[in-house]
Amino acid sequence: MTVRWTVLATPVALAAAAAAVVVWGTGGDLDAIERAVLAGANISRRAREHAVLSAVSTGLAVAVAVPVGVAATRPRWRRLAPPAVFAANLGQTMPTVAVLALMYAVTGLGFRTAVLALWLYSLLPVLRNTVAGLAGVDGDVVEAARGMGMSRRQVLLRVELPLAWPVIVAGIRTAAVVNVATAALATFVGAGGLGAIVQVGLDNQRDRVLVVGAALTAVLALAADWAIAALGAALATVMRFASAGPGGPHGDAFLGEGIRDGTDADAPGKPGRREAGGRSRTG
Repeated sequence: MTVRWTVLATPVALAAAAAAVVVWGTGGDLDAIERAVLAGANISRRAREHAVLSAVSTGLAVAVAVPVGVAATRPRWRRLAPPAVFAANLGQTMPTVAVLALMYAVTGLGFRTAVLALWLYSLLPVLRNTVAGLAGVDGDVVEAARGMGMSRRQVLLRVELPLAWPVIVAGIRTAAVVNVATAALATFVGAGGLGAIVQVGLDNQRDRVLVVGAALTAVLALAADWAIAALGAALATVMRFASAGPGGPHGDAFLGEGIRDGTDADAPGKPGRREAGGRSRTG
C-alpha cells in the first residue's frame, strides 16, 4: 500500500513545530517562575495530561454518540432523532466554563469532572454527523442491498456505515479538535493539562509562558486532527475490504464495483436472466 508523503510529513512538521516552541520558550534569560514552568519534565507532564483528557472524552463521545446516531436512523427509532440531537445540543449551547462549573458542583475537582464536561461538549458533532451521514445514504442503494438478500444488519455494516463513514469521521475530528482546545480550561477544576501553563502565564504576566502553553495546545489540536483522519482512512480501507464479502475486493463487491449476482446475463459463463413470459435473455 502506497502511503502519500503528506501523511508522514504532517506529524514530522508538527513535531518540529512543537520542538521549536519549546526551544524558543526555554532560550534566553528566564526567571525562577519561567524556569519551573517551562522545564522539560513539567511540559511533558502537562502535555500528557492534556492528551489523556482529550482522548478519553472524545472516545466516550464516540462510544455514545455513534450508537445513538445509528439507532436514531433506524425506522423503528427514527422519531428519537430530533430529541437526541436536541439533548446533545444542550452541551454546546452552554459556555464551556458553565459546563465545567456544573460538573464541579456534581463531582468536585479532578480528572473525572473535566472528562464529563468535555464529553458533554463533544457529543453534538459526532451525533449530528452520524445521523446526517446515515440519512444521506441513497435509499436506492439500501433497497438494492436488501434485494441481494442482505439482512438489515448486513446492510448497516456493509453498505450504510462504509458510505456514511467519511461524514462520521469529520464529526469525530471536529469533536477532537474542540476537546483539545476546551481542555485548556480543565486546569480550573484541578485536572491539569497545558491550560495550567497558560494560567501561570496569565496570573504572573509571563508572556513567554503564555505563548508556549497556547502554541503547544494548538499543535496538539492539529496532531489530534491528523491522527483521527489517518485512523479514519485506515478503517475506511478495512470497511471496503469487509464490504466486498468472502471473495475479498475481487469478489461480489457491493461497494465500488456495483451490484452483481450469479444470474447476471452480462457476466461471462452465467445463464441469462428470465424475462416476462419465461423466455431467457442472453447476451
